[in-house]
Amino acid sequence: MTAVARVAVLHLRTVAPYRTQGLLVCGMLFLVLARNPAGVVPSLALLLAPLIAVHPFVVADKARLETLYAVLPVSRRALVLGHYAWSLACFVATAATGTVLAEVLARIEDVSYGGRTLATILTVSWLLFAVNIAVQLPLLMWFGYARVSVLGTTMPLALVMVAVLRLHLTLGWVRDRPAVLWFAGVALLTASATLAAKAPPGPRT
Repeated sequence: MTAVARVAVLHLRTVAPYRTQGLLVCGMLFLVLARNPAGVVPSLALLLAPLIAVHPFVVADKARLETLYAVLPVSRRALVLGHYAWSLACFVATAATGTVLAEVLARIEDVSYGGRTLATILTVSWLLFAVNIAVQLPLLMWFGYARVSVLGTTMPLALVMVAVLRLHLTLGWVRDRPAVLWFAGVALLTASATLAAKAPPGPRT
């Protein structure tokens, strides 16, 4: 197992005791969106996936795990990439779960779901997630969860809203440019990881 994978597995073990809370949030979103299957995956990508992805920082702040990270036999690069690998795993898991749930809802509601509609929904979900994580992780790496908990949550949402309003994005626009938007998400996360890697190691006081 590589160092990056070990960090991601460590995060999985860190958040495992809190899985009930994650399932409750997922269930609540499922109930709220019961009549809107198309909104399930984007909602999970915007609200649940980042919540799970950053939870290791919450635990690290409470247990002062940054001190442990600083002395682990893992390079700074591997630690940062591990954070992003864990975040991507959260997106894949929530997107897959959301797709299955949305398909069930679509069958119950007898609405079209799949093909280009599903591809467009996944593209929107990816971009929402990428913007969210690209903003949150560098802030968390530089300042810690206690200092940026509210800012790290509201800023990505504000950026998404500004982008939609200023660029006049529509589902048709997204449907015609999926590759561009997936690449844009990758580019955002790459730039974000580069910035996060420059954060000094050790606890944030």
